[in-house]
Amino acid sequence: MNKIKITFPDGNSKEFDNGITALQIAESISPRLAKEALAAKINGSPVDLNKPIEKDTSIKFLTFNDDEGKEVYWHSTSHLMAHAIQEIYPEAKFGVGPAIDAGFYYDIDINSTLHEDDLKKIEDKMIELSKKSDPFERVELSKEDAIDFFKKKGDEYKLELLSELDEDNEIISIYNEGNFTDLCRGPHVPSTAKIKYIKLLNISGSYWRGDEHNKQLQRIYGISFPKKKMLDDYLQLLEEAKKRDHRKLGKQLDLFSTHEEAGAGLIYWHPKGARIRLEIEDYWRKAHLDNGYEILYSPHMGKSWLWETSGHLDFYKESMFAEMKVDDQDYFIRPMNCPFHILIYKSRLRSYRDLPLRWAELGTVYRYEKSGVLHGLLRVRGFTQDDAHIFCTHEQVEDEIIKVIRFAIMMWKAFGFEDLKFYLSTKPEKAVGDESLWHKAEESLKKALEHENLDYELDEGGGAFYGPKIDIKVRDALKREWQMSTIQFDFNLPERFDMNYIGEDGHEHRPFMVHRALLGSIERFFGVLIEHFGGAFPVWLAPVQVAVIPVSQHFFDYARKVTDVLKKHEIRVELDERNEKIGYKIRDWETQKVPYMLILGEKEQSAGNISVRKHKEGDQGALGLNEFIDNIAIQIKNKDYTTT
Repeated sequence: MNKIKITFPDGNSKEFDNGITALQIAESISPRLAKEALAAKINGSPVDLNKPIEKDTSIKFLTFNDDEGKEVYWHSTSHLMAHAIQEIYPEAKFGVGPAIDAGFYYDIDINSTLHEDDLKKIEDKMIELSKKSDPFERVELSKEDAIDFFKKKGDEYKLELLSELDEDNEIISIYNEGNFTDLCRGPHVPSTAKIKYIKLLNISGSYWRGDEHNKQLQRIYGISFPKKKMLDDYLQLLEEAKKRDHRKLGKQLDLFSTHEEAGAGLIYWHPKGARIRLEIEDYWRKAHLDNGYEILYSPHMGKSWLWETSGHLDFYKESMFAEMKVDDQDYFIRPMNCPFHILIYKSRLRSYRDLPLRWAELGTVYRYEKSGVLHGLLRVRGFTQDDAHIFCTHEQVEDEIIKVIRFAIMMWKAFGFEDLKFYLSTKPEKAVGDESLWHKAEESLKKALEHENLDYELDEGGGAFYGPKIDIKVRDALKREWQMSTIQFDFNLPERFDMNYIGEDGHEHRPFMVHRALLGSIERFFGVLIEHFGGAFPVWLAPVQVAVIPVSQHFFDYARKVTDVLKKHEIRVELDERNEKIGYKIRDWETQKVPYMLILGEKEQSAGNISVRKHKEGDQGALGLNEFIDNIAIQIKNKDYTTT
C-alpha cells in the first residue's frame, strides 16, 4: 500500500498507510488523544475523524480545549437536540442550528408553543439518545438527490437553503445520526456518546433568517460539555452574567435606552451614559494624538458614485440603508468610513516623505441589520467606529503593524482588559491582489506578532478577500471572549480608487492600506464594559464619582461646601438632599454603584472632615477632605481600573 506523509503542528512528520483516518492516527499517538479528539484539521480544513486521508497533508486534532473543537461539539449537540425534538414532536420542521460563541441553538417550526418546562423533556430525550452511541455519518450527494430527500420530509426550510447552494462549487452533504438526518457541511463528533452533559437554557422567538417578513420560529438555546464540572461552572457564570446584563444595568443605572417606536437598533445615550462615553472618547483622542495619529472628520453620506467605486453597492448593498434623492441624485448614508479617508488622501499629490499617514476618526456609520439579530448595545444599526487607516510604503508596513499591536494592548489595559488572544487570518481561495502583496502582508503580520512575543492562532484561509488580518479577542471578568480589535490589510480599495504616492525613484507606487479598529465600536465596547465591571465602573470612568450625603437637614450647608470644593477639583459629585433616612440613601447609592460616598453629620462638621464609604467595601473611616481629594485625584489620573 502506498504511504502518505502526515505533518504535525510541531513540524514533525511521519508516514502512514494511504487511506488512514484521523482517528487511527490519533490512536497511534496515544489512547488519551484518541479519546479527547473531536475532529481534525486537514491542511487547515476541519473534517470528521473517520474521513480517509489519501495524500500528504498537515494535521491538527481538535479537542474541547480548542475554539474550533468547541464549535464541533456544540454543533453536534444541536443536531442531537433536533433529533430529540423530532422524537417528541414528529411534525417538527427545522431551520438552522449552528454553534455560537457559547453553546448552540436550533430554530424549529412546530404546531404548539414550547414553554420552559418542555426543555427538561427535550433534555432528557437528548441524554437518552446520547447513550445509544449512534455515529454521525456523513453522506455526500447531488443537489437533486438532496432536494428529493427533503421534499419527502416536507421540510421547506432545508429546501430553501438547498436552492441557494451552488453544486459546482460546493459539496452538498447530509449527516445521519440514528433515525435523524440533517443538511450540514460538518464536521461532527464521531458519535453521540461524546456528548455528556447538556443544559437547555431558554426559548425565544426568531424570524426565519432574521427577517420580520418571514414566519416566526421557536429558537431553543443550549450548552453542553464533556465534563460535569465544566457545566456546573458555566451555569454559575451564567447566573452572574444575568446580573451583569448590560440591558438590565443600562436601565437600572440610567445609562441608555432604545425606542422601537422611533427606530430599532438606535441608541439613546442618557446623561450618565453620555458622561462615560465622553471620558472614553477623550481618552481615545489623546491616546491617538500621543501615538502619532491625526484626527479626521468626514461626511455621513455620499453620492452613489462613491459607493460604486468602493464596491459597496456591488457587495454590501443589502447591509446599507436605501438611497435618498438629493437634487435628483442618489445618496447613501455611510456604512463605513474608509472611502472618505481615501478621498482625503487623494485630495493632493502624496510623496513617500508624507508616509506613513495615520488617520483616525470616531465615525458614526449606519448598517441595516435584521431586527431579529439586534441586541442591546452589542448589535445595532447606528454606531460609532473607532476607525483608523494607515497608508504606508512596503518598507514601513511591518513597523506600523508592531506599533498598532502595542497601541491595542495599551488601550485595552487602560480599560481593565489584560487577557487578550490574537488570531492571524491568511489568504482565502478567492482573493484580490497580487500574490507578492499577500505574502508581504502576511509575513508582516506574523513577524509583528512574533516580535512582540505574542502567541497567536493561525486561521489559514480565514482572511477577507481583500487582505489578511489580525483579530484580537478580549476576555472579560466572567472569562467570556469578545471579538473586538481588527488590523486588516486592504488590497482592494487602493486599486479601485487608484491611490498612489511618488517614491524616491520619482515614479508612482501603490501604498499599503491598513484598516484598524481597536475598540470596535463605541456602542458595543460600552456594552462589554458594562458587563465586565458589572456597572461598577472605575473611578475615572464613573459618571458620578462621589455622592455627598448629609445625615439630616442640619448639615446641608456643610455638605454644600464640601460639594463645591469637590467640583472645583473637577470631581464628578452629586449632593443628596432628599428627605430620606440615611440608611435608605446609602443603600440607594450603593445600588447606583457610585465609587465613594461621603457621610456628613455632627462629628464630621465639628472636626471639619468627612466619613468615607467605598462601594462594596463599606466604611473607610474619617478622612480630611484634602487628603481624600488627593487620593481620588491619583486614581483618576492613573486610570486605576480596579473595580470599586
